[in-house]
Amino acid sequence: MINVIHDALEDMKAKDIVELDVSEKSTVTDRMIIASGTSKRHVQSIGQHVLEQVKASGILPMGIEGQDTGEWVLVDLGDAIVHVMMPDARSFYDLEKLWGFDEVDTKN
Repeated sequence: MINVIHDALEDMKAKDIVELDVSEKSTVTDRMIIASGTSKRHVQSIGQHVLEQVKASGILPMGIEGQDTGEWVLVDLGDAIVHVMMPDARSFYDLEKLWGFDEVDTKN
């Protein structure tokens, strides 16, 4: 599933992709994948593409939130949660730091 998510994000040219292992910190999910889009439309398109690709691979998503505004789209896949955010929202909420990851490597 993680490879499908990363491939979908890369297909849509998502920026600053980060994967966090939160299995020791959360009972809700094991992984969080965070990425940025360049516009609200881009964020919405990335989220939709992730949703379509995981469905095509046989994974049933639990839900998607934020498609209407495009500031922050969340795709809940159970074992993984994908956050696609506008750079300003990502900087403001700083999920990496919130979850205790002060330094992370980003892709793109």
